[in-house]
Amino acid sequence: MIYTTDFTTTGETLRIPKEYLELLTEQGLEGLPELIRVVVNEAMRIEQEHYLQARPYERNVHRQGHANGYKPKTVKTRVGEVTFEVPQVRVGGFYPNALEKGIRSERALLMTLAEMYVQGVSTRKVASITEQLCGTQVSASQVSRATRTLDEELEAWRNRPLGEIVYLYLDARYEKVRQAGNVRDAAILMATGVKRDGKRAVLGISVSLSEAEAHWRSFLEGLVKRGLEGVQLIISDDHAGMAAARKAIFSGIPWQRCQFHLQQNAQSYVPKVGLRTEVAEDIRTIFDAQDRDTAESHLKDAVKKYARIAPRLADWMEVNLPEGFSVFAFPRFHQKRLRTSNTLERLSQEIKRRTRVVRVFPNEDACLRLVSALLMEFSEDWEFGKIYLNVENT
Repeated sequence: MIYTTDFTTTGETLRIPKEYLELLTEQGLEGLPELIRVVVNEAMRIEQEHYLQARPYERNVHRQGHANGYKPKTVKTRVGEVTFEVPQVRVGGFYPNALEKGIRSERALLMTLAEMYVQGVSTRKVASITEQLCGTQVSASQVSRATRTLDEELEAWRNRPLGEIVYLYLDARYEKVRQAGNVRDAAILMATGVKRDGKRAVLGISVSLSEAEAHWRSFLEGLVKRGLEGVQLIISDDHAGMAAARKAIFSGIPWQRCQFHLQQNAQSYVPKVGLRTEVAEDIRTIFDAQDRDTAESHLKDAVKKYARIAPRLADWMEVNLPEGFSVFAFPRFHQKRLRTSNTLERLSQEIKRRTRVVRVFPNEDACLRLVSALLMEFSEDWEFGKIYLNVENT
């Protein structure tokens, strides 16, 4: 039996027939739709019983209504469309919370499987985790098959065609990876973008121990080969190796250096702690200007102001802050979301939250697998979410 606790709003334990578990272990991820359907249907049935305060056909003084059959509802999940049987009630506004919670659980289950496979744990430990998750053990060959299925799905997603992207965001972070007995820093390169329909998408992900510029060049070339076109602005921080690769692959496309990171970088050049707040306010005034001419005027004043009391800061500001001015050439109502790469920073923080459990990945593939699964989840949420920017007329 599978035991899933706290799945319904009642917290009652579900008991799922063993044949559905066998379907999962035999077919790997292909068996998930049927398992998900059965688990969620059972959860909704239990929730209906608690709402009515009576089991089917039961007569008691506490009954709060009557069941009224089932209504099919088809929901798109990453493992395909799943049709659930939603229980109906004759009177009242009953709607099972277990259905929405079940969809989130489907995603969590896939991520749990992904995390198991990426950690490079022993067969014994995988069996132990799987037994806790599903109530039975899964053989090494079944784990291998599930891993292969997951990798194929993620590989297809990473190499899918792209198309027109109006605004391109780039970022990088690092994770610990073992190589030849040593622990090294692997660079994770990420690209997201705003499409012509105004929605965001995760465009690409790459993990490598290679030299920075070569990795960036290969990554950006891969985006172009997949059909990336129409980019009007690139937003990123000043990552090592990226500038040369960006200029080679996206020659002539404006670059907006992240204003948030520029604010942070400036503090390294402030000679006195007491000046930090004042410097931050001056830089904010520059970036909050109505147009580029005004921003350059404010910058000129700031450079003059700090030339004597903080000459290193003044020199740095004069050279670096204009790299954050490209946004002024774009529509005013877009500028707030084009100033920084904070949208990718939030993704990076979510990756960190998940990867810190692993600490050190056994290899690059393991790292790529987990990060890809997580970013695929975000991209799907964005696809079915709200419009991020109205870019139809730009």
